[in-house]
Amino acid sequence: MYTYKYPRPALTTDGIILKKDSKQLLLIQRGIEPYFGKWALPGGFVEMDELLVDACKRELMEETGLDVQELTPFVAADKVDRDPRGRTISLLFYGFVSEDAVVKSGDDAANAEWFPVDALPELAFDHADLVARFKAEILK
Repeated sequence: MYTYKYPRPALTTDGIILKKDSKQLLLIQRGIEPYFGKWALPGGFVEMDELLVDACKRELMEETGLDVQELTPFVAADKVDRDPRGRTISLLFYGFVSEDAVVKSGDDAANAEWFPVDALPELAFDHADLVARFKAEILK
């Protein structure tokens, strides 16, 4: 349907979701390559007919079962080599949920869990750098 003379990047969204008081961060364990088995922020590719914030909400629901209505744009991640599948730019959103928020993995996420934001496992892609930036700019 769409053909272009010039190569173009893929577009994704990722969510930084924290429990409001305890500052536990939501992560998914990847059930597919790249980074199979590694932990990452929930997110995925934007569909052709959806807004970026809607894509982030959809991915959160699909991968964690979490319905987050209020998301705030944070930063565009555009490091050239951030995704081994090719040039991918991600818009990150963040949001806070209540302490009793429950998650359940789904779609391409093998697992979904809460982690203390200061004690995270090794993260896939450039997500450790993005979480560090979020902590410095938003959680300061």
